Amino acid sequence: MAKAPTPRETGSGRRGGGGLGGEGHGRRRGPVGRANAARLGLMAVPVAFFAVFFAYPVAAIVARGLKTDGQWRLERIADVLTQSDIRHVLWFTTWQALASTALTLLIALPGAYAFARFDFRGKQVLRAVVTVPFVLPTVVVGTAFLALVGRGGLLDELWGVRLDTTVWAILLAHVFFNYAVVVRTVGGLWAQLDPRQEEAARMLGASRFAAWRKVTLPALSPAVAAAALMVFLFTFTSFGVVQILGGPTFSTLEVEIYRQTSQIFDLATAAVLTLVQFVAVGAILAVHAGTVRRRETALRLVAPETTARRPRGAGQWALLGGVLASVAVLLVLPLGVLVQRSLDTPGGHGFAYYRALASDDGGAFLVAPVTAIGTSLEYALAATAIAVVIGGLAAAALTRRDAGRLVRGFDALLMLPLGVSAVTVGFGFLIALDEPPLDLRSSWILVPLAQALVGVPFVVRTMLPVLRAVDGRLREAAAVLGASPWRVWREVDLPMVRRALLVAAGFAFAVSLGEFGATVFIARPDNPTLPVAVARLLGRAGDLNYGQAMALSTILMVVCAVALLLLERVRTDRTGEF
Repeated sequence: MAKAPTPRETGSGRRGGGGLGGEGHGRRRGPVGRANAARLGLMAVPVAFFAVFFAYPVAAIVARGLKTDGQWRLERIADVLTQSDIRHVLWFTTWQALASTALTLLIALPGAYAFARFDFRGKQVLRAVVTVPFVLPTVVVGTAFLALVGRGGLLDELWGVRLDTTVWAILLAHVFFNYAVVVRTVGGLWAQLDPRQEEAARMLGASRFAAWRKVTLPALSPAVAAAALMVFLFTFTSFGVVQILGGPTFSTLEVEIYRQTSQIFDLATAAVLTLVQFVAVGAILAVHAGTVRRRETALRLVAPETTARRPRGAGQWALLGGVLASVAVLLVLPLGVLVQRSLDTPGGHGFAYYRALASDDGGAFLVAPVTAIGTSLEYALAATAIAVVIGGLAAAALTRRDAGRLVRGFDALLMLPLGVSAVTVGFGFLIALDEPPLDLRSSWILVPLAQALVGVPFVVRTMLPVLRAVDGRLREAAAVLGASPWRVWREVDLPMVRRALLVAAGFAFAVSLGEFGATVFIARPDNPTLPVAVARLLGRAGDLNYGQAMALSTILMVVCAVALLLLERVRTDRTGEF
């Protein structure tokens, strides 16, 4: 490789030298120092955002529960953890997360292979379909499975089978929700592994299974581990699914925090459970960060479009057929039942429940339920703008792989909102952001801020791999020629990541639209979001309320599906992890 020009050769002189190979440490420090300063500057805004709108509310709720007369009462931690019902909640939370993760991997890994290696008609649409459940609110996921396996559901009507009183309903709903995590994370890497390496092993005498076990599996293992950790994280902190399908029998940490906070008003127990969840999530994310770094190192990758081909032989066609059948039964059928229930009125199939959304009966809402659609769209757009700005700055700060521990810790910090109790964050907003200069309890921006916390990690994880794929020598050359960090970003990075930015915004919009755990506390009665409206309707008896909940869930599902279909048209195979 040709040696890059020194500052002297480019005529930039001693003051502008550095970074590209000249002589002496003095010259090398210029651009490097400016780059480090720029990175710290980029980190400042995201760090401030997370400190004010994440760390401060969580710390406030913990302090409210564990402090009395200004004194910390840490003995409450032991008091809470020794209670038998709390130990049962901790045990159920852990084992159902392990079981959900194992079942999801078992069912979704063949799908990851099919999406990575097979080229078939409708693949792009199907990729969007399997992602729809992941961005749906967990309360809608629970609603869909309630319509399928609950009392009066499809299985109950056809065969008299009910699963809503068993743990199987929760496990299957978690597979439904997390299938896309495995397909996107593992399948995305699988599609870029050179198949000729496995073919070479077979030519040397290895069987198909031996070649896969010794060549492909070691390369895939970091991605499989990362996907498993993310599935475990999402199921460990499951809220809406367990709340709807678990009933009084099953309770996870998140559900118990909600119950202790909003029903029993025992902030001490809620604070202890929040700390336990925080420690567990922190450990999971630390391990996940290590698997991501392993996945990014020393793999020989090829363009995904060169590895996919039409299935060959009966075995491959059977595998593809099995994957399509599992997608149809586990993912499409619950969504289809949701739509069917929204149209199944006492007078026959029709749109009566949809028309009823425009009326205000003065019950669960101060306004007509249909207004939740416009409110959700407005909030989601505002949350998307915030998430793109905060996440974009964070991704730019994390672009270089050789970052120190401080920057790697910042990367882990950005993922915390995906696992730390959204219920705690929402209630923390109410008790922490109620005094000047942060008296936001009556402001509409409170909901978008909570939604943006969930959207930021998706923006970062979508944009970061694309930013890191930009040749760093282009940035260095621009810096040597005198370009400021802002101009380097505008003229080098932005043209290459514009498409990834659109995808990141789309994902942030979809997940903001479906945020429920925090929004259920802070959404005003006259401005409910779609997930909150669905939960309120499900909480009231009567066929009309149930039908309206199904209608709102269907509308939310359609909006998310359209957004994801648009994303699939603009995304590239290197557009991040999601």
